[in-house]
Parts: sequence; structure tokens; C-alpha cells
Amino acid sequence: MRAFTKITARVAPFDRANIDTDAIIPKQFLKSIRRAGFGPYLFDEWRYLDHGEPEMDCSQRPLNPDFVLNKAQYQNAGILLARENFGCGSSREHAPWALEDFGFRVLIAPSFADIFYNNCFKNGLLPIALSAEIVDSLFKDLTDGYELSVDLESQTITTPAGREIAFDVDQNRKFRLLNGLDDIDLTLQHAEAIRAYETERAKRAPWLFSDAMTAKV
Repeated sequence: MRAFTKITARVAPFDRANIDTDAIIPKQFLKSIRRAGFGPYLFDEWRYLDHGEPEMDCSQRPLNPDFVLNKAQYQNAGILLARENFGCGSSREHAPWALEDFGFRVLIAPSFADIFYNNCFKNGLLPIALSAEIVDSLFKDLTDGYELSVDLESQTITTPAGREIAFDVDQNRKFRLLNGLDDIDLTLQHAEAIRAYETERAKRAPWLFSDAMTAKV
């Protein structure tokens, strides 16, 4: 998982509430579990004028000119600004995979669906929940090329005008994101202790590690 420390990036405004995971990455793309390559299918039914299927060459597909992420001023955006209850619906982990693969590192909204919120931290995304009033002020301030600076260490967002906005984040999630540690990486930090336990366990209960038992299992 990519670590996150701080970024300064363009903001894409997504002025909708209750954006569900089926809109973020439609169900036909869930057949793959590669974790990568989902960016071209992000918001597929809104970004394109045709129906998308896995392995399609999206560079040849007709774009919806009215969709926000297709507008020139929001190309290469790294921060997505949205309304409340972002990521609701099913628990598919493909949703944060698609957002991260597209290029987003930060999501800002008044609230997020719980499972989606947890999955973001496990996949290198920083979801920031701010009050509806602050989010509304960011929407009002946003102009073409608008950028925000987000510093996870200090837990602050800085606007182009120099306004500093503090945000909360669980300290365990913060540590993992700062160091790029997913669940597997976190477990591997204790690899020596795990090996030592397995060695000692094999001495005390050798029958659990016998070839015969392994064959039966």
C-alpha cells in the first residue's frame, strides 16, 4: 500500500449526496480481484455514454461531456469533494481500488458509509469527514484549478487563501497510512514472533505438524 504523508492537489467537486458503491464501480467489474486497473471504470455509468464491460478499451469510448470528471479543469485531480454519506451501498472493496487507481488520494465529505470508510484506509486513501458547513464553504470557494494542501501528520487542510482546517483521524489508522501498512504488512511486522511461536508450538504439540495430519487436512 502506498504511504500517505501530505499532498497539494487539484480538487474535483462532486456535488451529490448518497453516492453508492455501485455508482463508484458498477457490479460487472467485480469479477476481477487484481486490485489494480479499475481507474478507467470509475463512475462508469456516468462518465461514458455507452455501457461498460470488463477489459474494454476506455480510450475509444464516448465520454459524457456533462460529467464533472470529464471536464478539462478537473483533469488529474487528486482530491474529491462530495456530500454526505459517500460510499453507501454494498461493501465492495473495488470502490476504493477504483478511486485510488484513478488518482484520488483524499476524499472530503460530511460523512462516509462505515465499511467504505474503513476500506479506504486499507487501500491508501484518506477519507476526511468535515462538518456540512465547512464542506459547503469549500464548494462555494472552489474555482477552476482550485487546490488544497492536506497534511496527515498535522491533520490539517490548507486552502489557497491560507485558511487552515483541522480534521480528526483515528491514530491507529493514521499510523498505518503514514507508513503504508495494510493488514498483511502490519502482521508481517511480527513475523519473527510468529515464527518463534510456531517453532515452540511444534515442540509442544508435534502431532499438529505431522505429515499425516497435514495430509488429512
